[in-house]
Amino acid sequence: MENRNSSGSSVQVSCELPTILHYVTSKKVAGFDIGDSGSSSCQDNLALPTEDRAPDIVCGKEMESIALQGQADSEAISSSKSVVTIEPHHSHKISISLPSSPSHYLGDIGGTNSVGRQPVTSAYVHFPQAMHDKFHSQTMQTGTAHEKVACEVRFQDHLEQQPRNPRLDRLKDKRFDSFKTWSGKLERQLSNLRGKPLEEEPEENEIQNTEIEALPVHRFFDALEGPELDTLKPSEELALPEDKQWPFLLRFPISSFGICLGVSSQAILWKTLATSPSTEFLHVSLDVNLVLWCISVALTAIVSFIYSLKVIFFFETVRREYYHPIRVNFFFAPWIAYLFLGLGLPPSIPIKLHAALWYSLMTPIFCLELKIYGQWMSGGQRRLSKVANPSNHLAIVGNFVGALLGASMGLKEGPIFFFAVGLAHYTVLFVTLYQRLPTNATLPKELHPVFFLFVAAPSVASMAWAKINGEFGYGARMAYFIALFLYFSLAVRINFFRGFKFSLAWWAYTFPMTGASIATIRYSMEVKNPVTQSLSVMLSAISTLTVTALLVATILHAFVFRDLFPNDVSIAITDRKIKSNKKHSHLRSTSSDAKNIEEDSLSISIHN
Repeated sequence: MENRNSSGSSVQVSCELPTILHYVTSKKVAGFDIGDSGSSSCQDNLALPTEDRAPDIVCGKEMESIALQGQADSEAISSSKSVVTIEPHHSHKISISLPSSPSHYLGDIGGTNSVGRQPVTSAYVHFPQAMHDKFHSQTMQTGTAHEKVACEVRFQDHLEQQPRNPRLDRLKDKRFDSFKTWSGKLERQLSNLRGKPLEEEPEENEIQNTEIEALPVHRFFDALEGPELDTLKPSEELALPEDKQWPFLLRFPISSFGICLGVSSQAILWKTLATSPSTEFLHVSLDVNLVLWCISVALTAIVSFIYSLKVIFFFETVRREYYHPIRVNFFFAPWIAYLFLGLGLPPSIPIKLHAALWYSLMTPIFCLELKIYGQWMSGGQRRLSKVANPSNHLAIVGNFVGALLGASMGLKEGPIFFFAVGLAHYTVLFVTLYQRLPTNATLPKELHPVFFLFVAAPSVASMAWAKINGEFGYGARMAYFIALFLYFSLAVRINFFRGFKFSLAWWAYTFPMTGASIATIRYSMEVKNPVTQSLSVMLSAISTLTVTALLVATILHAFVFRDLFPNDVSIAITDRKIKSNKKHSHLRSTSSDAKNIEEDSLSISIHN
């Protein structure tokens, strides 16, 4: 704003000058100095005695200096007052006294605001408004308070304009705390040690903490559907938000080890193709086995490392997966993958596996079997007739793979023990799955890829028994023929494996196909003829193409489409029952009663 000082030179007023005058039109204020004519009268005010004059109305030269007080902490007005004289276009002048203020308020008015210069003493501002317009003075804030308020406003605006990091916001979201390992009591104890006790958590968190406890197995069947019971039914609710993507570790399932099983079994297949006398006409190089084995080691290490982080930071999620009727069987998959790496070890690597390695790998398998087989036998919600599904074969295959590796290392008693345990439980599981007892929970129709696990157990068992017995005898051949029949019975049902989107469940195709191919190659070594050799090549080609296609699809969905790991709803279902059950049952009973009434009335009319 342009101003003029006493010498007539124009000056600039800084925009940071705090508002000290309010422009108020007297006509807009009801009952404020309005006479009969509807306008304020300055002359009438001057005509009154001094003691009766209105204190706020001062005109022309009669206007005295108005001292403006600052905040409670401002100093008294100094003797060198800054005077702003407002000159309207007519002869009247208004003089207002201002306290001395820092030069950065008024800018360079009659002086400069630089350090060491004299502060401004006066300024003249032209005021063209009519005299009936009134101005009300306000208490001017001190420089420190004004700057503080301005800085706070600018800081808040700066925070609002800052771009937020969705990853950090997702990690700070307290709705995921109930699934973390170090939440709850431990966090409160650490805060109390620091001297900063945490505030009481709302009741919602307490409800969530109760919901992460072990759920009965029927809740998973009631709430979920899909290839691995991983799709939420419309009538169910989740303990975690559905409108945002969860942290990666919460979305990384234990079934990811199925990828390791498929790739590492390919390393064993190509090792067998390169070393078997019945397939030497293919001239397969052992370099293929070396490359696949290195890829398998890297892949298994990556998946194991990621899931180890999940165990450390989200142990409650791991507990939920363990109580899942299908996911629990995949807890055998990491140890089976490590056994596959031992079986597929390239001959070019001069390493002899120690017996201690075999015992260290079979110990966790033995512990899992004590727990799961005990639940199958002892009854309750997790008895075998209740939870039997094709993925249970993973709990059996570990015995036969361990027996095969142990026998390859020269061990005797240990491999026979695990082979006997696996054979007994495979017989029970095979009969239970074939019977489909009424007590079995209904499995979703999309659970078709895991049906190929029927082929895995007998094919690996045939090779294990041949290694223990020293020859591919009658016992090994019977197991192999069972596996071959199951393979063909599933392969001819093409429509049985169509109509559902890609997921990690598709990797259930790979390991059983590869096992059947290796068993066929082993059988062709005993019964060498063009039929067995052709069958070996055909099954090996199908297995390799399947693994390659699934590996490419997995990479595309993981890094291009980024939908390989969606929100894992199976670990976030609540403890609440389905709300619509009673309503649906009531509607069903009502409709059935109405139908019975109609039938009765119809029969009565016909009778009459």
